Amino acid sequence: MISRRSTRALFYRAFYRLPHPVRRKLVRLAVPKYIVGAVTLTYDAEAPAPGRLLLLRQPPGRAWSLPAGLLQRGEEPIVGAARELYEESGVRLAPEQLTPATPNAVVHLKGWVDCVFEARVPASSTPLVVDGGEVYEAAWHPLDDLPQLTTSTARLLGRYGIGPLAAADPAGTGTTPEPDPAPESGAGTA
Repeated sequence: MISRRSTRALFYRAFYRLPHPVRRKLVRLAVPKYIVGAVTLTYDAEAPAPGRLLLLRQPPGRAWSLPAGLLQRGEEPIVGAARELYEESGVRLAPEQLTPATPNAVVHLKGWVDCVFEARVPASSTPLVVDGGEVYEAAWHPLDDLPQLTTSTARLLGRYGIGPLAAADPAGTGTTPEPDPAPESGAGTA
């Protein structure tokens, strides 16, 4: 009888004899696939405590979300976060002006990952520009008086101790008791 260990060794010997492009395709077939997005928590650098956060109102609803979107093929998450922040709100920052949030990645149960970054900008000298199509409105909101949020935005903010679901993850572990739904339009990953 062939042991599990020797079967595995035979598999790897055969695998590494395959041409590199074939191995890469086999790995892509075998590994999990995730949708990856970038989110920016953009704070008003001039606001007194507890502070203000930039939120967007996007179609189809009345709820507010964060500047976010899917990464382009081959795009670094921090570059995607800066790009989406500019496209959706008009706030132009170099990727170096963003810092990774802690935790930097939020893995959702439905197969998507948000890479989360933070930025601080002076609201008084930072004009907000929206296109009226993808985003209806961009505005600064006090952290202690947030408007109605999309479900996935409320959950994501809760993981950072912000908003109505902050108590759902008091340790900041990045876990919530209930599962995440599929990404909403204009939430988490837009």
